[in-house]
Amino acid sequence: MEIVARTLGSYLISYANSAGRMFLFWVDIMRKCVTPRFYLAETVRQVYTIGVMSLLLTSTVALSVGLVMAMQTIGTLQAFGAVNYVSVGVGLAVVKELGPVLTGLMVAGRAGSGISAELGSMKVTRQIDALTVSAVNPIRYLVVTRVVACMIAVPLLTIIADVLGVFGGFIIGVTQGDISPYLYTSFTLKYITLSDVIPGLLKTIIFGMLVGTVASYYGFETTGGTEGVGNSTKSSVVTASLLIMISDVILTRILLWIFGS
Repeated sequence: MEIVARTLGSYLISYANSAGRMFLFWVDIMRKCVTPRFYLAETVRQVYTIGVMSLLLTSTVALSVGLVMAMQTIGTLQAFGAVNYVSVGVGLAVVKELGPVLTGLMVAGRAGSGISAELGSMKVTRQIDALTVSAVNPIRYLVVTRVVACMIAVPLLTIIADVLGVFGGFIIGVTQGDISPYLYTSFTLKYITLSDVIPGLLKTIIFGMLVGTVASYYGFETTGGTEGVGNSTKSSVVTASLLIMISDVILTRILLWIFGS
């Protein structure tokens, strides 16, 4: 029992230490985000890289979710004579919750792992030290640019995911539910408003910040050569995904209070 307690205690201390270091890392990033010097060209390049890196994956997932949700709900709604409302159910689920969360998770797995691996490789090969010697602040040049890029790219990817998710529901509604394209579109536009879309997009800004911060933190904390890079990449994906799910619950409660249901 004593051994179990010691092991558990050591893990808790390790996690608490890591969480504290990550928080201080985040504070440093936020401070540098609002003070010069800014690397605009590098930020734009990172937005493009992260967006392209994750576009195919997020688009495929979003379209698949829209298709499957419509398939699952259309039969039940037909039994109640409310098949026209499949557009509302699928659309609201996608734009309010599934689109933002799934996009955040996909970016964490695809782009986040890439950021962690890239920065981890630079750390173990001492390229980050070389930047410091060259009078280039590595946090500003390598981290801030990627965090800001994630905060821009994730909302943009979410917009695409929302459209494709709704389109997936449209395909099933028209082909299997015998809903006219005009009726499906009119119901979607009538019942899904900006007050439904904006909260989801606001959440993705936070998701992007979490992905960029966590991925960069684990990249900078990498030790032990190529094996360490692999461990950092794995840890960054797991931690970012966990934080996205936890923050989603908190943000949903706050945004429901602000925007209403």
